[in-house]
Amino acid sequence: QGDENSHGGNLLGPLLCWAVVFADIGTSVYYVPGLLYQTPEIGKLAGFFVFLTMSVFVLLTLKYAEVTHRFPQGGGVVTVAASAFNKWAGALGGMFILVDYFLTASISSLSGMQYLSVVLPAMGTTLQVPLFGPIQLPLLFITIGVLILLGVLNWVGVSESAKVSLIGAVVAFISDIAVLITVFAHMSLGQVFALFPQMFTNQRLTGLTLLVGFAGSFLAFSGLESISQLSPVMKTPRKKVAGIALFLVVITIGITSPFLTMFSTLLLPKQAANPILSAQLISLLGGKWGGVILQTEVAISGSALLVFASNTAIIGAYHVFLALSRLSFFPAFVLKRNKMRDTPHYSIMLATGIPIGVLLLVLGNINILGDMYAFGLLGAFSLTCLGMDVIRNRDRRSIRSLRERKRVYIAEHAQQQARDMRLDGLSAASSDTSTASQNGNYAGAIDGEATGVNGASSQAAVVRGKNTAFSKRMHSLWLEVDFWLGILTTALVMIAWGTNLVFKPLATAFGGTVALIGMVIAILNYRSEQRQGQATVHVIPLSSVDVLSDYALAVLLPQQDKHNTMVAKAAVKHLGTRPIAFLYVGTPKDPPTPRPFEYYEPYLYDEDARRAFRNADDVVRHAKAKVSPSYIYRALAENSTVQANEIVQSVWRAMHPHELLISSEDVDLLKDINPDRIRYELINGGSVAHLISRW
Repeated sequence: QGDENSHGGNLLGPLLCWAVVFADIGTSVYYVPGLLYQTPEIGKLAGFFVFLTMSVFVLLTLKYAEVTHRFPQGGGVVTVAASAFNKWAGALGGMFILVDYFLTASISSLSGMQYLSVVLPAMGTTLQVPLFGPIQLPLLFITIGVLILLGVLNWVGVSESAKVSLIGAVVAFISDIAVLITVFAHMSLGQVFALFPQMFTNQRLTGLTLLVGFAGSFLAFSGLESISQLSPVMKTPRKKVAGIALFLVVITIGITSPFLTMFSTLLLPKQAANPILSAQLISLLGGKWGGVILQTEVAISGSALLVFASNTAIIGAYHVFLALSRLSFFPAFVLKRNKMRDTPHYSIMLATGIPIGVLLLVLGNINILGDMYAFGLLGAFSLTCLGMDVIRNRDRRSIRSLRERKRVYIAEHAQQQARDMRLDGLSAASSDTSTASQNGNYAGAIDGEATGVNGASSQAAVVRGKNTAFSKRMHSLWLEVDFWLGILTTALVMIAWGTNLVFKPLATAFGGTVALIGMVIAILNYRSEQRQGQATVHVIPLSSVDVLSDYALAVLLPQQDKHNTMVAKAAVKHLGTRPIAFLYVGTPKDPPTPRPFEYYEPYLYDEDARRAFRNADDVVRHAKAKVSPSYIYRALAENSTVQANEIVQSVWRAMHPHELLISSEDVDLLKDINPDRIRYELINGGSVAHLISRW
């Protein structure tokens, strides 16, 4: 509720989230059937492979739903990869998604104009160009003009709205359903079922065909990654909202995409084989039995939605540019805003200019664009899936470690109780009874089983304990099943990506080159800012602190640069190879209201926190520590009733660190933390307190 109020009640619910995602992913069906049909290994099997890949798409939605609530700051693959591996993996994820956005903007705008040429045939005129052969030159120039117009609109500040997305998504979905109803109305049920074996007529389903078809059909589901970019503007609880939104996406895509692909490629084989008409299949399918009215309506609505998807890609791309620049991977000029409209003109220029360059490079050939598409899309999917597996496994290890530490504590506590009782002269029987009772109570606290005392209250406690234990066992079982389903999803997605890397060399060459250039820029720029003491460190989300149980927690405080430096030096000096987590609780200065596709990390708007983390990072780096530190930031609103010490204590309880370090002068802030012992250390004329806990 607090989030919704802070954003003015403009957060997105399940329906609007569905609209934004469907307005992106739902456009793929307009050009994918023709691209798949013209792939030699696929042909009439296009519908079969879209049906097949749909099952993996459902598994993917489970992972992306988790991404949205684990990483509420957004960022998608950038945030997931950085949290799972390191900042460089996050930068690589950013390059993958940029490649995806560049090609989405190009192919969606071009396909949109091809659908519009159904209504205005002159647009699709093919001209013989010396040295280049036949090219739809008017279509190419109009498409470039559309991209320029979208760039200007974003420069002016007219970006897309979720409510506009809802209108476009509903119109597109109704149009798709109208086409399907028209087809079913003109075919008997037997004729529809006869289409399924027809897909396999004169088609050899070899292992190579399965791999190429499966990998190529992922193009039909491009756009799923947009759900992770909506986290900052999603209503809470995000887990529920994202789950409902993606359920709607699965249902609407499942109804439309596989069937439209099958019908358009099998019922219009001549058009599907034509390089020009194959880009208009859905409109032509509607016109085959629905007449010119339905054909025109589908062409216009499809064209509008495709242009809308192109604009979404431009918005996504320039926000990725901004995020990578704020994280010190791209030069600072990318962040500059013009004085007239207060929009990031350099980012918008890059997000618009590169897709235009791609269109000119391929001379408006949509089949070449389709071949180039696979690298960034599946690269981002693969890195996100792999990152989520690493994070989930880290959670599992942390839970097992914490349980083991608690069991050891219980055993030691029981032994100590027995020794104390013997020293007090208690009988052996009494000692055994008391020890067993204590041991049972502690076990109940961990496993959810309450032993209670004699009488009715004892029986009620036993029942509650059994119910809680059963609930926890079922939850643990589902987490285990979900984890291995995630592993299966990652394997299938990476098989698809690996297949495309081999069998789509153009995509590998283009995507690999763009990603390599981007990574070189990122490394050079980060190193340069690091030497100048301006590099931005990566901050892990608060939702992940409970997996840092083997870490030591070093607390840095606002306006305490000298004390913070002492704490950092003490942490590095005494912890050696033990990992360190630095915590800072601060107040961002004038953070903007989050918008869709924006990477919203409050820490980036708190210069005091950035300076404190940079200084700590310099201390660790110069000490040549073997383990890279982690950084945790918690933002406090100016009118918040929560105090900084309460945040530190909550993080301490969630992490269960062996050791907490803080300046001795600030120990009084942590009155509610009860460590087993406190050790003080003199450093640079000051003192650092080490609060040591056995948990």
